[in-house]
Amino acid sequence: MAGDLADRAPANPELKHDAIGFLDALVIGLNSTSPAYSLAAAIGPIVALVGIYAPGVMLASFVPMLMIATAFYYLNKVDQDCGTTFSWVTRAMGPWAGWLGGWAIFMTGVLVIGSLADVAVRFGLLTVGLDGWANNETIRQILTVVVILVMTTICVLGTEMSAHLQNVLILAQVFFLLLFAVIALYRLYTGTSTLEPVKPALAWLNPFGAGGAALTGGLLLGVFIYWGWESAVNLTEEVRDSATAPGRAGLWSTVILLVTYLSVGFAVVAYAGTAFLTENAGEEEAVFALLAHEVMGGWDWMVLLAVSTSALASTQTTIIPASRTALSMARRKAFPSHLAHIHPRFLTPDVSTWWVAGIAIAWYLIVNRISENALFDSLTALSLLIAFYYALTGLACAVYYRRHLTESLHNFLFIGAGPILGAGLLTWLLVESVKDMSDPANSYSGVSWFGLGPPLVIGICIVLIGVVVMVFWRLRSGVFWQERRSVADPDLVHGRPSGSPGDPHGES
Repeated sequence: MAGDLADRAPANPELKHDAIGFLDALVIGLNSTSPAYSLAAAIGPIVALVGIYAPGVMLASFVPMLMIATAFYYLNKVDQDCGTTFSWVTRAMGPWAGWLGGWAIFMTGVLVIGSLADVAVRFGLLTVGLDGWANNETIRQILTVVVILVMTTICVLGTEMSAHLQNVLILAQVFFLLLFAVIALYRLYTGTSTLEPVKPALAWLNPFGAGGAALTGGLLLGVFIYWGWESAVNLTEEVRDSATAPGRAGLWSTVILLVTYLSVGFAVVAYAGTAFLTENAGEEEAVFALLAHEVMGGWDWMVLLAVSTSALASTQTTIIPASRTALSMARRKAFPSHLAHIHPRFLTPDVSTWWVAGIAIAWYLIVNRISENALFDSLTALSLLIAFYYALTGLACAVYYRRHLTESLHNFLFIGAGPILGAGLLTWLLVESVKDMSDPANSYSGVSWFGLGPPLVIGICIVLIGVVVMVFWRLRSGVFWQERRSVADPDLVHGRPSGSPGDPHGES
């Protein structure tokens, strides 16, 4: 029997085509951003920077995200590769830039998975009243590793199973968040707020209300809270209507996130006032733990559960872009070939998925041994990698379609100018972030590493390690660098027909 099954198994299995639909991809894109956790972590620091204009900063942060999401949409139309940025930048700008883009995506997953699982565990324990366990470092770390292993197993067992779990988690998360916002606004207007409420006004949507310097810092945080929507596009080879559905899912994810962030942001700032949020800016539990109790009393467990499910969902979905990127790089001989293995039964990239989980667990445990501050500093370094590969993708879109940008106003605005502007904004934020992180006083730990802030040192080390690995792999196996591609009009992608750059609106 085993021999018969082996004979029937495909010699070179591919990822499972048409495994999920547009709505599943949309949900995965939303959950990857971990909206409840992102708000809990960022709303306090944003208010500390810009006060009541926090909703305006969230709105301004949406602009470059939308422009880069547009780039993802149009690049996916001509190249349905699960490696996304890696594959597209390689085709448009060459293998060296493409490899670094893939490395950045891979490392962002490795850096953040452990932290997300830790948050899921901590808020889950708080939800059921096990505060002592939540504050016990050993118990929390053991449970965090268990969560990562469980989420990785689900990813390996199949994309459909992952999507079903994500659908449940997003429903719970959005319901509890919206309920929290409605009750907070109700108590505000009935005069039963227990803090120092401020009546909301449309003027809060002005991102320049607090000044330019404050806006820069707020936008850096804004990039973090929107990051992750592109996970929907990393599933492009497994989504029905792969030429357009994943890109549309990414676009709609950013829009839905904007509405969610503005709704909850208005409610939180209005109910709590700026003083409470500023005082507790460094405590992510303050907004959705202390404030949840203030707003909902004994029902505060709902909000704690929303944060827990948010982080749990994001733990799983963050594994997706890292593992799919590693798969794409491996099958193009840019990474070791064993990472390209696909499970013959489940049709998922099992080897790369387990490698991502293993490295993420090791990073989480090692950095926690150094200090919890080091873990937070490593997360701060994420903004450098995120801004880098988002900006690279926007630039690649304009370069790839460069001969067709003047064919219509639509092409010029949405395929050229928009992605370039988004890339420019993110490059500016990257430069400002480097300046900010160079001062040790601005780091979470407040200590100095080599005269610089720890987040910048961590970011530089990740880039340097990437360059060393890239050069080493180039010397050991130059196959990837010897590929020849036509930047202008490639007609086939991995043997499958793709859309023509001259027809961005056409279907593949």
